[in-house]
Amino acid sequence: MTLSRPTMAAIRFGYGLKPGEENAPASAADLMKQVERGAKAKARFPREGFEGRRETALRLLSVRAVEAKTAQAGKPNPELRRDTLREADRMLRRDSFARIMQAVHSQNGFFERLASFWVDHFSVNARKTYAMRMIVSLFEAEAIRPNVGGPFVNLLHAAVLHPAMLFYLDQNRSVGPESQAGLRNGTGVNENLGRELLELHTMGAGSGYNQDDVHGAALILTGVTVDARTLEVGYRRQRAEPGRLSLLGKVYGEEGRSEADHVAMLDDLARRPETAKHVCSKLVKHFIADEPPTEVVEAMVAAWTASDGNLTAVYQAMLDHPRAWEGEGQKFKQPFDFVVSGLRAMDVKEAELTALAKALDDEDAEVPVRPDEAEDGDDVVQAEKPGPRGADMGRADAAAATSDAAAGDIKKSTTKAAAPKPGFARAVTFGALRRMGQPVWQPPSPAGFADDMGAWLSPSQLSERIAWARLAVRGLGKDLDPPGFLAAALADAARPETAKIVGQAPSKVHGMTMVLVSPEFNRR
Repeated sequence: MTLSRPTMAAIRFGYGLKPGEENAPASAADLMKQVERGAKAKARFPREGFEGRRETALRLLSVRAVEAKTAQAGKPNPELRRDTLREADRMLRRDSFARIMQAVHSQNGFFERLASFWVDHFSVNARKTYAMRMIVSLFEAEAIRPNVGGPFVNLLHAAVLHPAMLFYLDQNRSVGPESQAGLRNGTGVNENLGRELLELHTMGAGSGYNQDDVHGAALILTGVTVDARTLEVGYRRQRAEPGRLSLLGKVYGEEGRSEADHVAMLDDLARRPETAKHVCSKLVKHFIADEPPTEVVEAMVAAWTASDGNLTAVYQAMLDHPRAWEGEGQKFKQPFDFVVSGLRAMDVKEAELTALAKALDDEDAEVPVRPDEAEDGDDVVQAEKPGPRGADMGRADAAAATSDAAAGDIKKSTTKAAAPKPGFARAVTFGALRRMGQPVWQPPSPAGFADDMGAWLSPSQLSERIAWARLAVRGLGKDLDPPGFLAAALADAARPETAKIVGQAPSKVHGMTMVLVSPEFNRR
């Protein structure tokens, strides 16, 4: 089956169809307009804006610093520490909710998908430190989103040198061993940022660099740090490794070490051919197929080279290739994509969003601090893993398993949609994503979340999606007709088998849930 361009544009390159959406994309040109509009649009997070969030974060960091000093003097204030932790957690929950609703309500679906891709490419974890809870939303809003459509080199600089990245990869603990600070304190270099810069952010694993290059990159980055009290990024010469440093055969610092060295290194890495191939391959894998078609990657690399890494030209090359519009259903939606596309299909209104946000605020007042929350300096709290993969399932088997499991489970439900209960706002948004294994801004490692079918297509994952669909439909889909919902959610992507099952459903809840757990809704 060959899908229409509008359907493919919305499902493969966006977050799915939304009933009555204005400016719905119907072509590559429409998708590219979304990139331009999206870069100019204001994000819904953080709620208080950039400056307001920084002011709040600095206030809380100052309070905790004072408490730490009094604790050292033998007068700890655990209640104050819990209160500040609770406030930071509340901000993270609200930001996570707003991040989901940003994708649900945006008319720039391709831009939103790209923003999600780049946030994962430059992964940071909100629970690495106390401060990270408050600034991870700033990382996406400040560093990623404004640079999605510009030169890759600009995006690289903004992401790598943001306080969130420097905290996450321990750059604030990296000191040149022969620097003034290193000789005085006996501290040394931390290679985390240098390693991930080469392996994940630019060239990619197996692209020709070696451990000496990792060490060289880490040494060149010494001097770059972030102040944990002020969140200011700066260059501290006393922490920078002195002398001539080399990376991939090029020498940096020949005329004395300065911050110009790491700036030049980032510029050089952004323009390497290995970087172009690595990034373009990841983009194709994310949007088109787990096994990226070589011809599409090559076209994008050529556009990258001709435009000096202009990402708009790279996206255009992908969309212009015929292969980009063929072979629907080759990608299995990640949990975030599934939840967002489900909420879009149910056409959640702004009034409902406002009610959900208020409900979340009310819930936050009752949420205790979890005993396992990470404090400053703790290791990253690992995100919950997706359920066990089980045996690999082909398309036909997956379709049967999804439909049969849903039918057997949903028939136990009542026919009448219940009113949302306390905790609904959390359960239908970021709480669901945690259960499904993709909590917002909390990847399991610097490599981000898995982006292949094998990681997400499992019995436990399907069970979670069925549970979410039932919950969401009961709370948000009361007035929708199942056959009409199928047409609105999938258009010509709906299979005859699904239409038959939905048409024979004994209740609205059953029928709409069957749409959301159908194979075609979970693939793109």
